[in-house]
Amino acid sequence: MAVEAGAAATLTGLVFVAVSINLNRIVTIPGLPGRAAESILQFLGVFFISTVALIPGQSERILAVEFLVIGTVLWIAQVVGIVRYLRLRTGHPRTWWLRRAVLSQLATVPFLIAGVALLLEAPGALYWLVPGFILSFVAGVISAWVLLVEILR
Repeated sequence: MAVEAGAAATLTGLVFVAVSINLNRIVTIPGLPGRAAESILQFLGVFFISTVALIPGQSERILAVEFLVIGTVLWIAQVVGIVRYLRLRTGHPRTWWLRRAVLSQLATVPFLIAGVALLLEAPGALYWLVPGFILSFVAGVISAWVLLVEILR
């Protein structure tokens, strides 16, 4: 978990650098400020989940509630961001919106499943964190790539 937290913190910093380097372009292109926020949320989600999982001596019930709170906040924020992007009517292909929506959901929902599974004392509940971590990193890196490289095309 410590490695995940460190990697997530580092990647969050990368996105902040990408945004600061390309800020003028990002704010002028519809949908990109939200994409930057999405990327930061993906990495911060992994950071927060990993951090609370590292707290020694807490009960599984408390850990489950922490996963559920963090996962719910992430999920709501991502849904709001995706709906706002859809409402912008940017002229971008619908597949862009669909890919972003699906990937953000696939990255966030495993944290909620881990929380519910822990509450239900299901064996292997923490294994649900693995796809959440991997997909959060994938989604965040794709958005960071857009903010660093694709924006310059």
